Amino acid sequence: MKPEQGIVLEFALAGGDFETAGEASSKIKRVLQQIGVRSDTVRRIAISSYEAEMNVIIHAYRGVLKAAVFPDRTELVVEDEGPGIADVELAMQEGYSTAPDHIREMGFGAGMGLPNIARCADEFNITSVVGSGTKIKIVIRHS
Repeated sequence: MKPEQGIVLEFALAGGDFETAGEASSKIKRVLQQIGVRSDTVRRIAISSYEAEMNVIIHAYRGVLKAAVFPDRTELVVEDEGPGIADVELAMQEGYSTAPDHIREMGFGAGMGLPNIARCADEFNITSVVGSGTKIKIVIRHS
């Protein structure tokens, strides 16, 4: 049996790099538009990838964002090296944030990232180890 064909995009992310913030999610969005994915689905994927990308830039030392685009779905996997999340359930609550004041002053860190990702995703899984990092897997089906 032949393995499933897909387009795979991979982006290295650096913590604190606000100069390039949003570039990975913009590139993913462009590819999805070019291959004809419906605009409402592209929007859900773009929101999820942007929020995940920003979480790495705001909270982690470094990370990787991978997007695998298949005919019926897009899978996003974001893995970071960082402080991890002590209480994932708390972090999933809208408005909860551990972002420092200087990040909030820049307009980020409102505590909506993870809830927005979960809202946009058809499948959402997060695992985190304090002192090591966080991994998020998101699946969005193409409608």
